[in-house]
Amino acid sequence: MTTEDPDDGALWSQAAGGSAHAFGVLFDRHAKAVYNHCFRLTASWAEAEDHLQATFLVAWRKRAEVRLERESALPWLLAVATNVVRNEQRSLGRRLKNLRRVGEEPAIPDHADLVVDRLDDQRRMNELLGAVAKLPRNEREALALCVWSQVSYADAAAVLGITEGSVRARVSKAKSKLQQQHELVHTGEDR
Repeated sequence: MTTEDPDDGALWSQAAGGSAHAFGVLFDRHAKAVYNHCFRLTASWAEAEDHLQATFLVAWRKRAEVRLERESALPWLLAVATNVVRNEQRSLGRRLKNLRRVGEEPAIPDHADLVVDRLDDQRRMNELLGAVAKLPRNEREALALCVWSQVSYADAAAVLGITEGSVRARVSKAKSKLQQQHELVHTGEDR
């Protein structure tokens, strides 16, 4: 962003007034961060792409209702992305439960779009998500915002509705627990 570029607040106001161009600038400015945030929550590049699109669709639909509390739209967009992912995971859980009742047909994987690097990224991210899933929800949310998506503690506190000190404590606890789990996996010890 140059000194001539409008800040997110000005762009959001223009988008709320119907400016598709202003909304496009917001998309260009924050799409990569939202995409990476979604990947970190799902361990799937394809799902991250879908969730990115759904996040900005929600943002477009709510552009006139939402007032940004901070100078950046990114914390709000990441919160929306988290909810989009969570809702999709709940929906998927319900569909899988229904499939189990009826009986599953074997899945036929489509390998055309898979790239070796992405498979490796997904495997590592799945391992990490397995460890992160053991954390309490409040620690997972703080970790995803502050560590993975590099949102400031102050912005994360505003989005989560808690104090900055609470965000710092949650991130610290999450990192400590993940470090302990990592050491157990690599040493093979049970505690």
